[in-house]
Amino acid sequence: MMQRRLRTLLVGGSGFIGTALLRRLLLEGGRDLIVMGRSRQPRHLLPPDVTYLQGDAADRDFLDRVLEGVDEVIDLAYATVPKTSFDDPLYDVVANLSSNVALLQLASRRPLRRFLLVSSGGTVYGHPEQLPIPESHATVPISPYGISKLVGEKYAHFFQQTAGLPMVIVRPSNPYGVAQVGGRLQGFVGAAIGALRQERAITVFGERGTLRDYMHVDDLADALALCLVRGKVGATYNIGSGVGTDNLHVIDKLRPLAEADGLKVCVQHLPLRSFDVRANVLDASLLRADTGWQPRISLDQGLAEVWRSAKISP
Repeated sequence: MMQRRLRTLLVGGSGFIGTALLRRLLLEGGRDLIVMGRSRQPRHLLPPDVTYLQGDAADRDFLDRVLEGVDEVIDLAYATVPKTSFDDPLYDVVANLSSNVALLQLASRRPLRRFLLVSSGGTVYGHPEQLPIPESHATVPISPYGISKLVGEKYAHFFQQTAGLPMVIVRPSNPYGVAQVGGRLQGFVGAAIGALRQERAITVFGERGTLRDYMHVDDLADALALCLVRGKVGATYNIGSGVGTDNLHVIDKLRPLAEADGLKVCVQHLPLRSFDVRANVLDASLLRADTGWQPRISLDQGLAEVWRSAKISP
């Protein structure tokens, strides 16, 4: 007897992480993939055979129609980053929480196989008391972004406990990859390579910048796909390499690539920002135990790949 294909909805799935996950799920097969986004056209080019639906997650009637017949939901949608949330905390709440809670509530009324909530490992813990950080670490976020991410997790637990929502929460570290360079509000790797290619100074906040757990977006996509299948309902998983690299160390790794292309490396130091977590390195042993996930791409390999791609991009 032929197994029925799963119908999987990615909310906010046309972004940097979503498009990498779509590629991974298409390779796996067995799913009809639907992406829902706010913009008329997806932010990144979507793979063939993926359906794109334009709409507002705050529109409950639209959202309810989209959820009809769906087996799995992956919530990647978020309208802010730590910097913008610090500038306007009220907008961070309005733009994110109401639509996220509406999605959780409506999804809890459907017979879903799994609801995967993509939270943030880089912001919900705040300044760490130990490295690497386990999921049991205290959550004391220092930015409005981290606070609202954590509140979203609490609502997911609420709907799991009261309505049986089969949710799994993931807290990724700092993803990077080819599509991030030149993108809107990109992370440090994308910003640094973009600055080098444009012969601008790389901005570092503080003496060495922040210590981060950098993870290739394809490794993150593998982890998300495994959590969708093997993640335990009600569980929260860190996704990270467990290795910390500060901003100046990233620049040191990029330096020979830049100099081989005749580019000079210039660094501009600015004061530390109050909303930046000083260090964030995640312990992903629980994820490995439950799903078998392991990162495959080293930081050196990943940076070289991103650099090569940036050289041939317009």
